[in-house]
Amino acid sequence: MSKEGPPEPLDFFIWTVEDVGLWLDEINLGNYRQVFEENGVNGEYLEGMSMFTTEQILRFIRRCHMKWGDFITLCKELRRIKVACLKGEQKVRRPWWAPPCLSIVFVKAAKRNRQSRIVSLKLEP
Repeated sequence: MSKEGPPEPLDFFIWTVEDVGLWLDEINLGNYRQVFEENGVNGEYLEGMSMFTTEQILRFIRRCHMKWGDFITLCKELRRIKVACLKGEQKVRRPWWAPPCLSIVFVKAAKRNRQSRIVSLKLEP
């Protein structure tokens, strides 16, 4: 993702720990940035939070010393990003870490991946 500003929501599950920290600043939860970094919370971890059991959620809140209201804000913002990604509302770009010669490959793969997620959402009852 971008090293200068907040990361783009595009396929947030590839965000690094630093990207998550920038995003926390953007959604006014920057006071949790250090504890998220210490616990290695990256985009893949955020993606997996939707599968957390109640016990895992409580453990996460305690480990990060989060207030309930802040946790709810985090979940709302995460849902907003997930919906935008699934609907394909973000511009598809090459990840910052990928070599320029592979730009077309990454963009095509991201579009195919995104399209398959949109189709699967439409098929769900």
